[in-house]
Amino acid sequence: MSEPLLEVRGLRASYGSIEVLHGIDLEVPAGSVVAVLGPNGAGKSTLLSVLAGLHPASAGDVVLGGRRVNGARADHLARAGLCLVPEGRGIFPNLTVHEHLRMVTHSGRPLAEIEAETYERFPRLSERRSQVAGTMSGGEQQMLALARGLAARPGLLMLDELSMGLAPLIVEELYDQVAAIAATGVSIVVVEQFANAVLGVADIAAVLVHGSIKTVGTPAEVELELGTAYLGATISS
Repeated sequence: MSEPLLEVRGLRASYGSIEVLHGIDLEVPAGSVVAVLGPNGAGKSTLLSVLAGLHPASAGDVVLGGRRVNGARADHLARAGLCLVPEGRGIFPNLTVHEHLRMVTHSGRPLAEIEAETYERFPRLSERRSQVAGTMSGGEQQMLALARGLAARPGLLMLDELSMGLAPLIVEELYDQVAAIAATGVSIVVVEQFANAVLGVADIAAVLVHGSIKTVGTPAEVELELGTAYLGATISS
């Protein structure tokens, strides 16, 4: 593995007087897929919110590209190449696919280039170009959320519950794209409740339970220690 693009050291975060992250240590090597697994309420979404600059850390360090970025604004982190695709996709239901992609031209890329790249990666979105996003299927909406994030050419892509509410075949298709995106050199952090959705494409897996990392290793190493007791799903090989 290469040097870490992202390092998290002793990270703590709270909501009021309640601490929800208890000293998280995690590294994300460049070009790798890191899966953060755990049940609902484990702190997975809070971890991504802190990394994206949407929620403050109460202690610890976040180091991006060798630079400590604690307290950096979310828009500054986005300009530095960090992109979060939030749980629930974060699309605008009344805008078309074309309008979503036009929004990303603020990054300086031509719309024609963004659309060509998007429709090559997600041909189904080309068929939905003029369709209002709120009328598309959940899988198509997730493709759009991914495409919009990728249009900004991020160095670090963070995905929150990519598989939520989607059929297994669509989930498999989306994770095939995750693997292809990582192969281009983009680092990816993906949080999932259901391990079998992501372990097949992950390079590193970490298990987060009650705000603490319990295990970090290769997917094969971590899979041996997983159980339905805290992931809520049967792990398949």
